[in-house]
Amino acid sequence: MELPPDLLLFIAIGFAAQLVDGALGMAYGVTASSLLLGFGVPPAISSATVHAAECFTTGASAASHHAFGNIDRKLFKRLLLPGVVGAGVGAYLLASLPGDALRPWIAGYLVLMGAIIIYKAFRDFPPAEVASHVAPLGFFGALIDAIGGGGWGPIVSSNLLARGNALRLTVGTVNAVEFFVTLTASLVFLLTLGLGHWDIIFGLAIGGVAAAPLGAILVRHVHPRPLLVLVGLLVIGLSTRTLLKHFGLF
Repeated sequence: MELPPDLLLFIAIGFAAQLVDGALGMAYGVTASSLLLGFGVPPAISSATVHAAECFTTGASAASHHAFGNIDRKLFKRLLLPGVVGAGVGAYLLASLPGDALRPWIAGYLVLMGAIIIYKAFRDFPPAEVASHVAPLGFFGALIDAIGGGGWGPIVSSNLLARGNALRLTVGTVNAVEFFVTLTASLVFLLTLGLGHWDIIFGLAIGGVAAAPLGAILVRHVHPRPLLVLVGLLVIGLSTRTLLKHFGLF
């Protein structure tokens, strides 16, 4: 059986994207989509295939974080149902609403959140278990993720981290809930838009599944302060890129 010529490339992209997502709790979709677009994959194909591949990668990531004790069960339950509902609504509305129009607003919000996270990294804030506004956060994050093609991790993780929630448990729990969010969105996309290009999906899934355990290990052993700075810089950088692209400056 002859393998697709770019399969190794797609595997490498999936591996790199999941390593970032598993360790930081965000940016699989943004990382994978950016790399695919950089190698000439059309935007529509990139978006559809990344969402489909995430069903495999987020499942593996959730299992890995569960195995390493990185999941807060209370937070998981509070994010799960709102996230699933938000993903379903967002995916359904995508066909009729201009998702791109929402991106600069979300990007501006994320730039602010990234700055707060970096500020938090250099200050001694008392740890806090986030107990308020969790359900609206899960719904909003999943809604924007489905409509805008990404954003669950940056919106939900950055908000929880900026409010003082523990880094390891935030990353693990948000990754675990993301599996159900992605699965819901992908099922709706499949029913409304169809799906193809299984070679890309297959490569992204293989690479992502292979990287999932490494990300779960990494988040347990990296010191919180530099990782928080990295998260903040990543959110600011990706969001600034989104703003520049929206206004035709990138």
